[in-house]
Formats: sequence, C-alpha cells, structure tokens
Amino acid sequence: MKLALGPLLYYWQRDAVFSFYETIAATPVDIVYLGETVCSRRRELRLADWLSIAGRLREAGKEVVLSTQVLIESGSDVTTLHKIAANGDFMVEANDMGAVHCLAGKAPFIGGPHLNIYNVPTLEWMAGLGLKRWVMPLEMGRDDLALMQQGRPPGLETEVFAYGRMPLAFSARCFTARHRNLPKDDCQFSCLDHADGLMMRTRESEGFLVLNGTQTQSARVYNLLAEMDAVRAAGVDVVRISPQSQHSAEIVNLFHGVLTQQTPVVDALRAMTGLMPDQACNGYWYGKPGLEQLARPVLN
Repeated sequence: MKLALGPLLYYWQRDAVFSFYETIAATPVDIVYLGETVCSRRRELRLADWLSIAGRLREAGKEVVLSTQVLIESGSDVTTLHKIAANGDFMVEANDMGAVHCLAGKAPFIGGPHLNIYNVPTLEWMAGLGLKRWVMPLEMGRDDLALMQQGRPPGLETEVFAYGRMPLAFSARCFTARHRNLPKDDCQFSCLDHADGLMMRTRESEGFLVLNGTQTQSARVYNLLAEMDAVRAAGVDVVRISPQSQHSAEIVNLFHGVLTQQTPVVDALRAMTGLMPDQACNGYWYGKPGLEQLARPVLN
C-alpha cells in the first residue's frame, strides 16, 4: 500500500505552509494532495504558490495531486476550478461534481471522499468518465468497502482515509466567524487563530465537534493504524493521513513503519498517543457511531 498526505484543511500563514511541505518532502509519504478545499477566502497561497510547492515535492520523488474546493460558491471559485482542472501537469482530485464535469473525458482524475460514491454502479459510471482512484466516503465501513471492492472496475485504485479529524460537513455559513459575531464576508480571517480548528464542547466539557470555517470536523481523531492488516486484506491501494499543525511528519513515519512491518503496531500506537490532538476513534470502520473506539490493542 502507498501512503498519502491529504490536502491541508486548515488556514495557516504562508510561511508556515511552505515550511510544512519542506518537512513533508523529507518523509516517506508517497502521494501529497495540495490546494484549498474548504474556503476561497483563505488567500495566503494562490494557485501559483501551490504549483510551486507541487514542483518541489515532485523533485523530492512524491506523486502530487491538486485538490479542488468542496463547496463552490462564486464565479471566482468556478474560475479557479477550471484553472486547476486544466493545469495539464498534475493529477486532480475532484471534490464536487462540477470538478468531475471539468475533467470527464479530458484527463484521468481522483474522486475525493465527498463525491458520495456508495455503490458499484456509481463507481463504474465514474470510472467511465476517467476516474483513476476513488477515496472511500468517511462514514463507510469495512463491510460496505468489501462489497465495493468485489465490484470495483479493473485498474481502479481505492484510497481510505486512515488518520485525522474527519471533515463531516460543509456549509455556506462560516461558523468560526459566527463564533466571533462577524459576518462571513468580513471574517477577519479568524481561522488563522486556530491552527487545528476551533473546538466545540458539551456542557460536560467533552469535545464534540471542531469548527473549521465553513467546515465541521469530528473532535476525535479517526485512526485506523491498528487496522492496517485488515485494510491491506481488503485490497486498498492507498491510505490517507490528514495534516495537523504538529507532528504530521512523525505520524507519517509511524504509519510507514507499520506498513513496511518495521514497527510493531502496539509500539506505533503507544508512540502516537502523545502526538494526537484528541482521543482516537474508529467507529465508522466497524459500522458503528463514528466517535466510538473499538478493538484497541492492549498497550502494556
């Protein structure tokens, strides 16, 4: 299996983004997804900057994919989408059907986790449009994945989101701006103050959800590190790690160690405990509520 780093879901300062990907270039990750997928008001980096980073990562031996925005809201968003689709140099991850329309019949593409591919006929239809790899929807479990794999068209790859806070929903409203009583059009780029999103807690002070601008994430961290044998047995080609502001390189190294059988799973899980921004969960993999954690190996 190959190891992928998903698109950066948070809003960081420009220099921090460049520094982050310089670090990632030295890790054993195979595939790196780049681009703004959450909000077009995040303008620290333009498309030219993402292409510059893509070139550096390619020189480091990485396969680079440009990701499109999930929720297209304006004419300028459409213009950017067309530029990404027509870049002619890097593969594109389509995160909405508008992006699929731009790419269908013109270039092979990757179907992001938000395309709602839940059955084999949809997978076959998308493959006919040029789909090269599909990313399993976040809430899909192992049993449904097995059914998809049985009917998967020849030559089509499967990718599974294996680590990170899960992007659960998108909205035309900006919840981070709302938290500061600011309108979306004058958000004052509030997301810059929250490198890993803004935690929402229950009255009992338990983490519930994370606000990330127009995106809502899980508070807990989806982690399938302990399931890598089952993921491999399911015929998955790529596992995805989602970036976080701290320790992403270490997380990549731990996954690589488990995938290459250089690091025992129990040791990797123990090392990962202090690197995660919140508690782990894996409920969706087992067909359970997503925030549940099942079958955790004994660590002592």
